[in-house]
Amino acid sequence: MKDKLTTEDKALKINLTRDIYGCFAEIGAGQEVAANFFKAGGSSGTIAFTRSAYDMKVSDAMYGKAKRYVCEERLVTMLDTEFNQLSTVLPQKATESRFFAFCNTVESLNYHKTNQGQGWVGIRFQTTIGGPFNDIILHVLMHDISNRAQQDALGILGVNLIHGAFFHGKDYEDFINAIVSRLPRERIEIDMLRFTGPDFEEIDNRMIALSLVRKGITDATMFDLAKNVLQPATALYKKNILLMRGRFRPVTHVHVDMIENGKVCFLQDPRVKHTNVEVIFELTLKDLTADGKISDKDFLDRAELLSSLGYTVMISNYLKHYKMVEYLSEIAKGQFMGVILGVYNLSSIFDEQYYDNLPGGLLEAFGRGFGHNMKLYVYPAIDVESGALLDLYTMEIAENLKGLMEYMIHNDKIAPIRQFNEKHLHIMSDDVLSKIKVGAKNWEDDVPYEAAQAIKFFELFGHSKA
Repeated sequence: MKDKLTTEDKALKINLTRDIYGCFAEIGAGQEVAANFFKAGGSSGTIAFTRSAYDMKVSDAMYGKAKRYVCEERLVTMLDTEFNQLSTVLPQKATESRFFAFCNTVESLNYHKTNQGQGWVGIRFQTTIGGPFNDIILHVLMHDISNRAQQDALGILGVNLIHGAFFHGKDYEDFINAIVSRLPRERIEIDMLRFTGPDFEEIDNRMIALSLVRKGITDATMFDLAKNVLQPATALYKKNILLMRGRFRPVTHVHVDMIENGKVCFLQDPRVKHTNVEVIFELTLKDLTADGKISDKDFLDRAELLSSLGYTVMISNYLKHYKMVEYLSEIAKGQFMGVILGVYNLSSIFDEQYYDNLPGGLLEAFGRGFGHNMKLYVYPAIDVESGALLDLYTMEIAENLKGLMEYMIHNDKIAPIRQFNEKHLHIMSDDVLSKIKVGAKNWEDDVPYEAAQAIKFFELFGHSKA
């Protein structure tokens, strides 16, 4: 449903709600959020104070010294400081107000337009007078091509956040719709959003991550084995990323064999720093879709299973491999990357029809994706019809593309995973899933022990204890 309230309407509504009272601390893109509340009128009953520390020395004096000024850690320090300041300075207000502290630390577009506008935005607030506080924290990418426009977008976003926290906080889908109201993707991208606090204990932040990608608010987001939602560019900055894409429905011995032996190959490369490796299991949105809809239960089943095995999970809208690699390469900032994939997936990568949408076709895709400092590691399979082993050297490939394959091999862009457990190659995820659903016993032989225990304990993928 389209939001009929303007930014001014929302600011005024908050100003006229007598028990909402708070403060603002904004760094890096003007005081655009607070300005919207001043312009709306009636702000004297809402705003305790506003602050903005543009000089680093002043910022350090207010919040302590920092290695980085535009990061989540700095934002949390600001929320701590400002909310505590509000509570200390005006204790009498605590008996009649729901306090909030709104903070942001942002890098907006510079004069020469050589940077990407981005930053951290958050609110700490009470839903009841005298109640505990909650946090909503997000990371934003700003795509407007002028500093003034980015400041304006941030001002709208901040009002949306505060209004959403107090009036849409009970339903996260409504909240997400509200926070991007009047901010199309061309202007604002939110690639991390997290709810924490006593009033949000029932919210699973992994579902928030899924919703951001599903609604097209961002193309990729991720979370770790502790269910913490992560901002990709921060978590993977200058890392040696090893990526494995798949459905993982469920994780089987084949998947584990692929990642473990693929990782061995990856670590043998002299370009990889062993202490700087991040292994990512990626679920593509299309692979989460059944009958045109995304099953939340199915998604969480897969997330639980991958987490139980200790893997970091990424969700993305990048159906095609070259787009995923292009995205991660920008984050990795030149660090060497690896992608593990099965031989059948490699066949699709070498299918020219796969790139009909690109003016330069397959060559453009290979240049954009695989021209980076990266390498493909190919895991074999058993040919269903002949029973023969299919690998990098025996797979079928169009005659006109064999030269390209040779180029990739000779230039260290692609290599086979030579060590693998052949007895696992017959395992198919779809077969395992069918066995689980019908209550067959032998499915446990096809999945890692930890995965089997998680499937049974949490009753994942339709498993029943009965």
